[in-house]
Amino acid sequence: MQLPWLNPGDPLPDPRSAWGDADPVPGLLAAGGTLDVGSLLRAYRQGVFPWFSDGQPILWWCPEPRMTLATDCFRLHRSLRKTLQRFRHDSRCQIRIDHDFQGVIQACSRVPRPGQNGTWIIPEMVQAYVALNREGHAHSVETWIDDELVGGLYCVAIGRAVFGESMFARRPDASKIALAALVALCRHGDIGLIDCQQNTAHLARLGATEMPRQQFLEHLAKVTAQPGPRWQFEPVYWTELLPTTPFGTT
Repeated sequence: MQLPWLNPGDPLPDPRSAWGDADPVPGLLAAGGTLDVGSLLRAYRQGVFPWFSDGQPILWWCPEPRMTLATDCFRLHRSLRKTLQRFRHDSRCQIRIDHDFQGVIQACSRVPRPGQNGTWIIPEMVQAYVALNREGHAHSVETWIDDELVGGLYCVAIGRAVFGESMFARRPDASKIALAALVALCRHGDIGLIDCQQNTAHLARLGATEMPRQQFLEHLAKVTAQPGPRWQFEPVYWTELLPTTPFGTT
């Protein structure tokens, strides 16, 4: 089966035509094209994302099924709950949004995807997502302790659609704290689903599950057209995960 090749400006093929289990690389849709802001936004609106390594052409993917995290199904395990409670009430600890997007994506670029050697967030990808951030369509959720960036994640956002990309941690649970903050922000902003792209055991432990591709694409068609939230984290958002008791404590 021949993989479609995209010249700059060419539209992507129908996402449902991505290679299946019987093909050489399941989920692969096309190669070529460009990573400019317009092309990336069109791709994400169709449920398609780029993922390739140094020396390869741009590769575009739309897996079947799709790994997603329903924000009301986020599993806040006991140990993480205790960590968040301590983090929330410690004046040295902060969640920041887009304070150091480039620092976050550079840190994520040093974390290989499961089962792979090296990084997939090559300089070309960093440049593309920094440009998306400048246009307000990519965001970093950052864990800061003692004014030091210790963990975080970055995502793409179009309307009420949120596409998780990558996480990193320099201290235990720092990336999980950032993910919990993203879930709290999404709940506050009436965002019910975070795209996780591909299945990993780590995401499954946190409550992510697989969704049929067609269902995911139908969801995207609705939420990308809706107004998005304000990308700012307020401490009160923690109550989305850590409800306050009648006595004012958690």
